[in-house]
Amino acid sequence: MKTVDAIRSRRAVKHYDENHSMSDDEVNELLSLAVLSPTAFNIQNWRFVVVSDQQLRKQIREVAWDQSQVTDTSLFIVLCADLKAWEKQPIRYWANAPKAVQEFMIPAIDDYYRGKDQVQRDEAMRSCGIVAQTLMLAAKSMGYDSCPMDGFDFEKVAELIHLPDDHVIAMFVAIGKGTKEAWPRPGQLDLKEVLIKNCFT
Repeated sequence: MKTVDAIRSRRAVKHYDENHSMSDDEVNELLSLAVLSPTAFNIQNWRFVVVSDQQLRKQIREVAWDQSQVTDTSLFIVLCADLKAWEKQPIRYWANAPKAVQEFMIPAIDDYYRGKDQVQRDEAMRSCGIVAQTLMLAAKSMGYDSCPMDGFDFEKVAELIHLPDDHVIAMFVAIGKGTKEAWPRPGQLDLKEVLIKNCFT
């Protein structure tokens, strides 16, 4: 499927075949594509909590407005980010770069993030937003539907997945075989309304 077709046909599908399973190869391919998503300073701060335990899924569904996607999709991901990825052996992110590049980038990473909690969180959310869209478009190209989700109790889900203190949950991404099409697009704003040339007046 062409990228433009995946973008045009991707929708937030709510109903899934709970008996369908994705193969390990399919899941690996999907996640391998996702990790090619860009991150600032290449810190790759996203973390994919793939929840396959059905009992845990049921518990998450209970604190997620009883949304069926949590239990019925073939692949259910709690998309998280490591807020401190920037300081955890940052040389890893530039291991294949020339030494001169490493010597410039490693201190730059530290300067950009150290002592700036809001910057760290903002970066986490940007990175997760980008990778979520990559996941959904890749899934569509593989013949799967998806749904980005944020209707849940973040604190309770964090407890259920034993989220480390230096991590945050960004959203869920549910992927599987849809059984019911999404509603027709309810109304797209005209491009003229969202496009600002140069600056706001």
